[in-house]
Amino acid sequence: MADKALTWLGTSRADVRGFPDGARRAVGFELRQVQHGLSPSDWKPMPTVGAGVFEIRIHEAGEYRVLYVAKFAEAIYVLHAFEKRTRQTPGVAVELARARYKQLQQARRRREE
Repeated sequence: MADKALTWLGTSRADVRGFPDGARRAVGFELRQVQHGLSPSDWKPMPTVGAGVFEIRIHEAGEYRVLYVAKFAEAIYVLHAFEKRTRQTPGVAVELARARYKQLQQARRRREE
């Protein structure tokens, strides 16, 4: 089975590139697992963002999160990546990921028409 393509939405790729080296490597490893059809080692569903959205949790010199959706056949879409500084996921991060997910769904609908 070929790996699924990885598509970065918005500033998500640049955001991950801004993480410390260890966190960046951990994100790469976890996304590679998802590309192979496996689950990340530490994740949780994020239904507040949208159906099929998951959060990868990285505990490496701080707390880092990557929100992605892998339910579409053509690619894995990375919606947002950020450093988590409080116990609760920041509302602005959820809203940004939700907006990118909505844009993705609209773009997919337009392609199907």
